Amino acid sequence: MGQNNYLKSIGVGIAAGAATAASIIAGRKVLNTAKISQGHPLKHRVLDISSNLLQPKYPLDAMSTYLNGFHFYADDMGRQVEASHFCIHLQHDLHQCVIFDRNAPDAKLIGIEYIINEERFKSLDEDEKLLWHSHHHEVKSGTLQAPGVPELAEHAYFEDLVTTYGKTFHTWQYDRHDFPYGIPQLMMGFTADGQAHDHLVEARDRRLGLSTDKKRASRADIPTPLVQPGANSWESGQTLQTDLQYMEMRDSTTSYEG
Repeated sequence: MGQNNYLKSIGVGIAAGAATAASIIAGRKVLNTAKISQGHPLKHRVLDISSNLLQPKYPLDAMSTYLNGFHFYADDMGRQVEASHFCIHLQHDLHQCVIFDRNAPDAKLIGIEYIINEERFKSLDEDEKLLWHSHHHEVKSGTLQAPGVPELAEHAYFEDLVTTYGKTFHTWQYDRHDFPYGIPQLMMGFTADGQAHDHLVEARDRRLGLSTDKKRASRADIPTPLVQPGANSWESGQTLQTDLQYMEMRDSTTSYEG
């Protein structure tokens, strides 16, 4: 075969491979969209499929990291829920994550989490610090994981994450309601063994093919950081939680600073 024909054959092969990959991705998008559109009128399903294939969704595409862990309500450690995070490292000292109840096309959007590094946390005022929790135990215990990521890459990632702090609000109390009733709730993370419900962790591990115990052992060499004062405010025996109150309504002619 001549060189030109050889190069052409490579080009055709690459193009065919790219086309196949694109069709697979497109097919998955159509299938996923079809799955979550079952409750929609037909006219909405057409829109869903078209927008999923044709509209760029840059913020969603940038969510490159999938983390699975657990949160508890800041005022009630007995209320614990699994949380699937999808995150982007937005800047050197800040990650932002959207949180779902699971990693599935029809998952419930249950909240958000901001993750900052230690230096940024130390710069916060004292009232702000009360909203944040440390990640040291979630990392060291193995309860927080990045499913499917090779061990070497995951270990390197968690070496950095162990010193970070998160501020989390859940907008859907899916442990109690099948609809997003109520107001956002402040959530916290575990700081010691014996706090997380074993049955939740074991069920998660079985479903996702994970081993929290093995992950804990593999992270034994990650140094445990000194937790900065102000984080994990619930450990004092008192905590913050959101509430609603009536406020005076300002009209458009009222000056306002804030």
